[in-house]
Amino acid sequence: MAIIQSFTLHALELPFCKPFKHAAHERWTSDSIMLECTLDDGSIGYGECLPRDYVSGESRDDAFALLEQSILPRLVGQEFQDWQELLDFLTECNGRAVEGWVPPGQPQTAAWAAVDLALLDSFGHAFKQSVHLQDRVQLPDSMRYSVVFSAATGWSYLKTLLTVRLYGFRQVKLKIGAEGAVEMVRTARKVLGAGCDIRVDVNMAWDVPTALEQMPRLAEYGVRSFEQPLPPDDIEGLAKLVHETGLEVMVDESLNDAQSLENLIKAKACTSLNVRISKCGGLIAAYDRCRRGLEEGMIIQVGCQVGESSLLSAAQLALISAVGKQVRFSEGCFGKHLLKEDPVQPLLQFGYGGRPPVRPTGYGFGISVDQTQLSPWIKQSVVVSN
Repeated sequence: MAIIQSFTLHALELPFCKPFKHAAHERWTSDSIMLECTLDDGSIGYGECLPRDYVSGESRDDAFALLEQSILPRLVGQEFQDWQELLDFLTECNGRAVEGWVPPGQPQTAAWAAVDLALLDSFGHAFKQSVHLQDRVQLPDSMRYSVVFSAATGWSYLKTLLTVRLYGFRQVKLKIGAEGAVEMVRTARKVLGAGCDIRVDVNMAWDVPTALEQMPRLAEYGVRSFEQPLPPDDIEGLAKLVHETGLEVMVDESLNDAQSLENLIKAKACTSLNVRISKCGGLIAAYDRCRRGLEEGMIIQVGCQVGESSLLSAAQLALISAVGKQVRFSEGCFGKHLLKEDPVQPLLQFGYGGRPPVRPTGYGFGISVDQTQLSPWIKQSVVVSN
């Protein structure tokens, strides 16, 4: 048995090497939350989330306050007899706090993701368990990360394309907006060649008429997958694109909790899912979204929030290992390719051609947090205890 003794909640701004921008936002820092969970036996574990109001409806301030005032006080003193009891609890929660802890209708999946990971990591140490969701503990041999382009134009864009080709990436995702999409894709195809799988992420920048006009034009250059072409609540419009284009319509901002997925399935509003741990309510819930999507014959992309540390990367590697070869696309493990500072060890980042790093070994997620590296980037901290 182990009991939750306290939480330490940090609002973080880990700096980027360069800005990352797309149709919905531009940012220079992670704008994230790290959650430290301490148990009565001295075990410590960590969770992380990156709340985005345009993704799950939560800003960092919203998620921080929800955790501090509503969720964490109810978890302090919670005990679990063994590892299976913890897994059963998180499975029952399925990406959301226990009913009654959060006001009805209030977005919470990013906040709960930090809780989910912190509990798995801390109790993993207490019960001497590594976080595995299936018997499969290794990544598929063929698994490679895609490279994702921040929106750019001119020489900067061409230089990035040349670098991507030089480093052997065979899957590319382009962040496109309302203007210039055809030219961006045409240029990418010329530079990257016919063998590169190019897909696009519109980040909600189109309306239905624009999508119906643009999608066939981009398909001429081999683009089959179109991520979140419409605003997240335009389910009817997404269904129209699926029906009329015959192309892959991937949802991202439209998907967070279990009910949102069921609504999409019922409306036949997508063919593909971008499952991100931080927006879906944690590792346990993200795995459930993957399994449910596969039951419906959907394509699975395991994605990430821009600015994730190696903590969330370790959780993502556990998710990809569990889903296995049925993951079509993988995005993440940017490490210091994007972050100037990553306070989590081991550093997890993709290598040449998108080769994934080795999964950490050890209890929990097999990671540790360097408090000296973390400290300069903390903007606010709160301790929640009895």
